[in-house]
Formats: sequence, structure tokens, C-alpha cells
Amino acid sequence: MSSSVQFYMTTILVYLGVDIIACLGLNLQFGMTGLVNFSFIVFQAAGAYTAAVVTLGPSSGNGGFQRYVGGANWPFPLPILAAAVVGGLLALIIGLFGLRRLRADYQAMVLLVVSLIATTVANNASGLVNGANGLALVPKPLQSTFNLSPLGFQWVFALISLSVAALIYLLVRRITNSPLGRTLRAVRENEFAAIALGKNVAALRLRAFVIGGAIAAVSGALFVEFITAWSPASWLFTESFVYFAALIVGGAGNNLGAVVGAALVPVGFLEATRFIPQFGRPGLVDALQWIVVGLLVALFLWFWPQGVFPERKRRYPPSRLRPSEADSPAPDRAPEMSPGA
Repeated sequence: MSSSVQFYMTTILVYLGVDIIACLGLNLQFGMTGLVNFSFIVFQAAGAYTAAVVTLGPSSGNGGFQRYVGGANWPFPLPILAAAVVGGLLALIIGLFGLRRLRADYQAMVLLVVSLIATTVANNASGLVNGANGLALVPKPLQSTFNLSPLGFQWVFALISLSVAALIYLLVRRITNSPLGRTLRAVRENEFAAIALGKNVAALRLRAFVIGGAIAAVSGALFVEFITAWSPASWLFTESFVYFAALIVGGAGNNLGAVVGAALVPVGFLEATRFIPQFGRPGLVDALQWIVVGLLVALFLWFWPQGVFPERKRRYPPSRLRPSEADSPAPDRAPEMSPGA
């Protein structure tokens, strides 16, 4: 197998791992809890920026042509862990103001506005994330430590990204199969019924929002550690819709569906279109991608609304009384008093 084919294969595997992690995080928010998080890409970008800054070192390095806040030379995997912490804290801050006392449709609009504000700030605050130019020359993790060749680094990082995706899958699966997961589904299906049962709906949504934000940040951190660059123009709010499309195609509410959707839409479909010969004016093929993604979502919503792997309907056996309770007679009811008594 030629080195060029191996480079392409390993790049696809890295993208697959990153997109699986992102889809699992969004599935926890959208598929399980019903949160329409149009600002999902913000948490990915925050994780990518955090990992880049704590790897690049002080902004005076590399000739001082980049201006950003913070800076350190942390070894791998500390940048990934730092990104998860930042993503979770950012989700907590946004969730406290954007999720409380708002209907689901208003929450979606608030989160969309948050994404637009974040992009505007990132592009115009040159001292924060180096403006629209973004960050570059992010050191590749483990390459210098183990003296890896470029192709060797590709294979090692592909293994790392898929391993992290497997760990995130097990984590999300454990959450969704736990009593917390059942409660989150109850909030998604009927929040008023959940409130009537004594559940704190706002706290439950915030918990799913924070965990999903941390997972999104991990995916962004892995991505920037691989491509060694970060720019606000690559993390626009429209990128969130790719992950929503992946969940709709694969099956929202199903972790396996999230994995399959990540393989079909952002990896399989969008990567396959790179081989389409260019025609028409420059950028026409890229614009047609979004049109086809929209048509793909519309077709699935019309003909296969549950996706390729629908969410499994869970059946729980009715609770049984303890033998002592079953054998004891029911307490006598107090006699009812007539109105004239």
C-alpha cells in the first residue's frame, strides 16, 4: 500500500473518531434530552482553542506573530483533559443563562445567537484568539517524544482518536442505560410529567448540556492536535447542522445510530464529495454540499424519521410489592361524611 493511500486512510480514521465523539455528545443533548443545541460548534471550538493554547506555549514564541490568552507547553494528553474542563465550564455558564425558564424553541434560538456572538467576538478580538487568522504551528503530540515519522504519527493518532471515541461511547452508553438516562428521556418526552413526578427538569437539562459540552470540547481538541491549526472561519454555526444531520440519518436517541450517522454524513458523504470534479464558478461544489445535506435531512425526516437505527423502545417490568406488603391487608378507608353531617 502506497504512503499516499495510507495518509488518506489514516486521515479518514482520525476524522471518523473525532466525528463519532462529537455526535455522541450531541446525541446526549439532542437525542436523549431534547435540547436543540445550535451552539454545539462553540464547545468544539473552545476545546480546540484550549488544546492549541496549552500546547503552543506563550504567545511570544514562534516569533510572536500570534496573540492569544494564556499559553503553556503541556504534554499529551493534558491538553485534551484541559479542553474537556473548559468545555464543561463554558456549557455550565451558558446553560445557567440560556436554558432556565425558556421553552425548547426559545432555547434553540438563544443558543443559535450564542454561536453567532462567539464567532463575531473570535473574529474581531485580535488579542483573544488571534482574530480571524486563528492559531497555527500547534505541535503534534508524541511525534518528537517517540521520534515518529509523518506516516507513523498518522497511524498513532488514528489509533488515539478511535480509542478515545470508544471510551466516550462506553461513557455515554453507561449514562443512557442508567436511571439518569431514563430520566433524561422522560424530560424529552414530557417535561410536565417529569415535573409532576418531582424531577428538577432544569438541573437535568443542565447536566446533559455540561456533559455534552465537555465531550464536544474533547472532539475539537483532538482535531486541532491533528491538523495543528485553528481558525474561527472553520467553526461557524452551520457546522452544527452537519452533526444534527448525522443524528437524523443515523437515528437520534440511539448511540449506535450516532456512530453510524457520523460515518455516513460528515465522513462518508462530505469526504466523498471532495472527489467531485470542479465545475461552474469557484465554490459551487462546496455550496452544493449544503444543499444536498439539506435534501438528505428532508428525505429522512419524511420517509425514515427514526433514522437507520431507530431508538430502541425500552420496556420495564412493573414494580412488585414486597411479600410483606402483598400479604398484609389494605388499610381500612375512613368513612366518608355526608354534606349534612
